[in-house]
Amino acid sequence: MAASCGGLGWALRAFPRPAWRGTHSGARGRLMPEYDAVVIGAGHNGLVAAAYLQRWGVNTVVFERRCVIGGAAVTEEIIPGFKFSRASYLLSLLRPQIYTDLELKKHGLRLHLRNPYSFTPMQEEGTGGKVPRSLLLGTDMVENQKQIAQFSPKDAQAFPRYEEFMNRLVSAVDPLLDTVPVDMVAFQCGSLLQRLKSLSTLKPLLQAGLTLGAQLPQYYQVLTAPITKVLDQWFESEPLKATLATDAVIGAMTSPHTPGSGYVLLHHVMGGLEGTPGAWGYVQGGMGALSDAIANSATAHGASIFTEKTVAKVQVNSGGRVQGVVLQDGTEVRSKVVLSNASPQITFLKLTPQEWLPEEFVGRISQLDTQSPVTKINVAIDRLPNFLAMPNAPGGQPLPHHQCSIHLNCEDTCLLHQAFQDAMDGLPSHRPMIELCIPSSLDPTLAPPGCHVVSLFTQYTPYALAGGKAWDEQERNAYADKVFDCIEAYAPGFKSSVVGRDILTPPDLERIFGLPGGNIFHCSMSLDQLYFARPLPLHSSYRCPLPGLYLCGSGAHPDSLPGGGVMGAAGHNAAHVVFGDLKSM
Repeated sequence: MAASCGGLGWALRAFPRPAWRGTHSGARGRLMPEYDAVVIGAGHNGLVAAAYLQRWGVNTVVFERRCVIGGAAVTEEIIPGFKFSRASYLLSLLRPQIYTDLELKKHGLRLHLRNPYSFTPMQEEGTGGKVPRSLLLGTDMVENQKQIAQFSPKDAQAFPRYEEFMNRLVSAVDPLLDTVPVDMVAFQCGSLLQRLKSLSTLKPLLQAGLTLGAQLPQYYQVLTAPITKVLDQWFESEPLKATLATDAVIGAMTSPHTPGSGYVLLHHVMGGLEGTPGAWGYVQGGMGALSDAIANSATAHGASIFTEKTVAKVQVNSGGRVQGVVLQDGTEVRSKVVLSNASPQITFLKLTPQEWLPEEFVGRISQLDTQSPVTKINVAIDRLPNFLAMPNAPGGQPLPHHQCSIHLNCEDTCLLHQAFQDAMDGLPSHRPMIELCIPSSLDPTLAPPGCHVVSLFTQYTPYALAGGKAWDEQERNAYADKVFDCIEAYAPGFKSSVVGRDILTPPDLERIFGLPGGNIFHCSMSLDQLYFARPLPLHSSYRCPLPGLYLCGSGAHPDSLPGGGVMGAAGHNAAHVVFGDLKSM
């Protein structure tokens, strides 16, 4: 929630985008009683699904409970004059075909690519008049090696081989993102024709194996081992290992020592923007501008999008098939299919009549692991942070490191593990892992002249605190103060630059954005909840036991993959499945 700073309290209000207040539906300004498809939730996946379906001639409506579209990909003016990407804050993993198919550039999407992209300052005493060391990584491999050589010449030589190794794994996994997982139900129980069709879904898996070839055992270890074990085989310097390890644990209630944490290393090299592999960037105008571009693409072809329209339940006919939804105000909207961008828990435990779902299915959905370590803090500042390891320019203009993901308390993997251990004891980390981003360093439209917006993605903070304590105002502010004290140690003067802040603990992320347990992936990225086990084994094809109801959000494959939500692949893939089913009806 918005917290006061310096004695001033700021009212929370959505960044004004009048087109999305109440309704935006192209030529259709009023709610119709019937559509071909209903999408629950205007998060980016739901919008992607709606945009594709509408392009294929499926009359589609989207209902969003909040006053602003985008789900976690929103821009909100929390403090007057400062526009924040309030939840998700970076872009890289958006699938290229979505960018092209939906003509997002035509519909207003503008990007600011980051290079360099990673900055890890050390907390150490400078000697002989020298500033503390830091690790700055970007797209220039020669420059990266120079940076790494400060800590280990051996690691500098190994880094290009490591990148090549990881890129090969990415090339094997990438095709899996755009395909429906193996249909195990059809494979096991379907007709002969269905079994033959399901064989085609094995092709991407077989191709992945061929791509990895004889190195498959080494890659298997990357996917299943602790990240520390993987990195120890490549490198010896802790600053490099800890910087890379942040990508293995970010957003997940796992330690670098947790088996399977190595899987998320793909986060470091996967994705890309505008033809640049591995590139990360900021969306001009904040992440809400991405959601707007997708929505504009959908409505340009006739889709209807309504905000402040909460879906209360999914309607089922007497034959056991979905026939639409009922809104919170009692309005009934009929449809042939319903796609839910909400989490599996909300979709199946709250919106769907329980009598139409198998008891075992409901039980397993209720047992999904949703632990989240994340507290997101959005900060307005009146000047750029001045890091001891890389002092500001005399004029105060942004320098290359300001555009990076700035990793604090990340000099050593032991620090990350200890931060995790604190949370396991029910305590916020004493030295939290902090990823600090300053999108206004590249996009000055986000803040008043000379001022900046800062995104702090911090962990580890448990959903439930030890001793039965609640995340009340006092606990929120105590944790935020601790985070600010950590930043102050790297950049003296940071605390005095703060104009205001917005603190979102796991319960806040759940309440505001519908993220169960505050989990940005809807459920954890553990190996038992991935690919054809996401959200459950036998139910990974976007369909569910209730005919006509589909998942299209982050709780479905593949938005469990590194980087989580802002990929759009779940919406893209679900739309293809729905369209195929509609054609066969």
